[in-house]
Amino acid sequence: MHVPPKRFGAELRRARHERGMTLTRLASAVHYSKSQLSKIENGHQRPTAHLARRCEVELNCPGRLTALLPGPPTPTSPAAAGPPSRRLVLTAGAATVLLANSAPGGAAASAPVEQTGDGSLVDSARALLTHFRRMAQSCPPPTVLVPLAEQTRALVALAADSGSGSRNGLLLVAARFAEFTGWMAQESGHDEAARRWTDHAVRLAFDGGDHQLGHYGLVRRALMAYYRGHAHETVALSAAAGDHRLAPRIRGLAAQQEAEGHALAGDHGASLRALDRARGLLAAAGREEDPAPVGPTHLPDPVTMFTGWCLYDLGRPAAAAEHLDAACAALPPQAHRNLARYGVRRALAHASAGEVDHACAVARTALTSASAVGSYTIGLDLRRLAGVLGRHRGHSGVRALAPDLTAALTLSAAARTAPPLPKPA
Repeated sequence: MHVPPKRFGAELRRARHERGMTLTRLASAVHYSKSQLSKIENGHQRPTAHLARRCEVELNCPGRLTALLPGPPTPTSPAAAGPPSRRLVLTAGAATVLLANSAPGGAAASAPVEQTGDGSLVDSARALLTHFRRMAQSCPPPTVLVPLAEQTRALVALAADSGSGSRNGLLLVAARFAEFTGWMAQESGHDEAARRWTDHAVRLAFDGGDHQLGHYGLVRRALMAYYRGHAHETVALSAAAGDHRLAPRIRGLAAQQEAEGHALAGDHGASLRALDRARGLLAAAGREEDPAPVGPTHLPDPVTMFTGWCLYDLGRPAAAAEHLDAACAALPPQAHRNLARYGVRRALAHASAGEVDHACAVARTALTSASAVGSYTIGLDLRRLAGVLGRHRGHSGVRALAPDLTAALTLSAAARTAPPLPKPA
């Protein structure tokens, strides 16, 4: 639904008057200039989703203003916005049935598939994947995309020529390579390629006997929906991946992503409840041994990190900054991609909370890592940070940061103009 800015502005003014709050006081509370807020109230400037949520928090009117915002833009690629592929849905559904019958009493089996043959080749491939993951923390996505794709194809070919003892193990490692290729495609700004590689990973895992990865494919698709700004699709895909018969790690990652979807929709209670579920499930998963866990592997405390970003989406930047500060302090120094992603988000939270000096200091450190990894998705947050800091152009720290911020934005945009991405076989 498209709502004219004047209607939003009139509703904002009405809510402000009901709370007995002056324009000056509201502008100070949300860290906008009085003139900018006046333009929004008079319909001369379009509001952002973040401003709408900030105003809802200060005026205690949840959902009243965000309901008047236009929907997210429609992606140019129909495949990028479409529902999960039929194969992905069928795979996930079949996996649930098999999980229900794979353990006594219908409980899900969470142990990895047992191998009966020589595991040295599988172990070597897993070690290589670990190397690629580390490499991807410090270099642009296009650098690793082609070798990841070729390694996936090589492992599938080896599995086809192998005996039954090692075939499944090779297919499962190939599935992890394909899943990581999809993630790097998304980091390059190519949703359709990311979807194809994620679906390919699901098929390989299913063929290799891993009935968990089908649902993790839905979590990955939920993340793609989140970056497109589609809150309800994010929640729906995440909820579909949260079947109680799945392993705790899959369900925990799904709950985290569901929390982000609820936060994007402005539902504070649902978001925090999903984060509580995620914390319990991921704690249980941490007590299990998994030689090749899916999902992020360089986040010591992912739920605190996700909580911080959810609070930002919910219009609570000061609380978000507190959580992000704590979680970022635990990041390993070699995890440049995460240092960039969450450092930029941390700077954005501080800037939105009015702490411009501290935001610039945090951003300067984060930009060093952001320039090294050249991520398209990190670039989305960099653009938001540039927009918030742009409200303080006269600030000396903002002026000093501007050249480095512009350079990082240019590098993140360049990730999307890389050579054509390889397609799954």
